[in-house]
Amino acid sequence: MDCFGATFVLGGLALSGLMNPAIAAGILIAYLLLSIEIYLTTYALGTFHMSFWKFGPTELPLLLAIGNLRVFFKPTAHLFGAQFLLFDVGGAISIVVLLAITVFSVVRHARELSRMEPVTRKKAAS
Repeated sequence: MDCFGATFVLGGLALSGLMNPAIAAGILIAYLLLSIEIYLTTYALGTFHMSFWKFGPTELPLLLAIGNLRVFFKPTAHLFGAQFLLFDVGGAISIVVLLAITVFSVVRHARELSRMEPVTRKKAAS
């Protein structure tokens, strides 16, 4: 259900004109990649992680609510002398963070699975 919710929220933002559709698609792809990694880890290791780096499902709606209040009064942000949509800036940051968390998590869990796997070595043929 989380994946459907994310799809509809990001689809709505993309259609609203408050976010570039390419950035919305990038966030959705990064979110789904992280979701897949979480689901595979839950199956393979039997552990489920709801939060990463002290950021979880409670903080995300709060962050979105703050962003919505900001966009209601001023939908743009000025960075490096240029004007951008606020959700585009936040979305670009979200893509980088979600992909970094995914890579970090994949490497950590691959190492853990590697430690659990017994090592078999073939004897060199002489």
